[in-house]
Amino acid sequence: MPDRAPPPPVPTELTLKRNRRELGIVFADGLSAVLSAQFLRVHSPSAEVTGHGAGEGVLVTDKENVAIERIDPVGRYAVRLVFDDGHDTGLYTWPILHEFCRDRERKWQRYLARLAERGRAHSAEE
Repeated sequence: MPDRAPPPPVPTELTLKRNRRELGIVFADGLSAVLSAQFLRVHSPSAEVTGHGAGEGVLVTDKENVAIERIDPVGRYAVRLVFDDGHDTGLYTWPILHEFCRDRERKWQRYLARLAERGRAHSAEE
């Protein structure tokens, strides 16, 4: 009988923090992180951001002051984040959020490098 993949990690806590500009996440496997609304917005899993083909997708800019208005649960596998800039597409599944928590620094540094490649300055601190 083939081995089954382990179930995806499930968050035990999602908390909006600091005037809704941060999301605290704690997973059942012990991984935890605080992700900024800006990080979550520029890394949205929506087709609008990820694109429809291979590659890194759209470079989202000017979101230093974005906030999360609300978190909408989607079944037992994801949440939809509604941002104050009107963006509300893309499902943040548990595996995506786990990856964001695990790889936040690497993903953020790649985002800053992409901004620099386009000659864009970044003023907010992540």
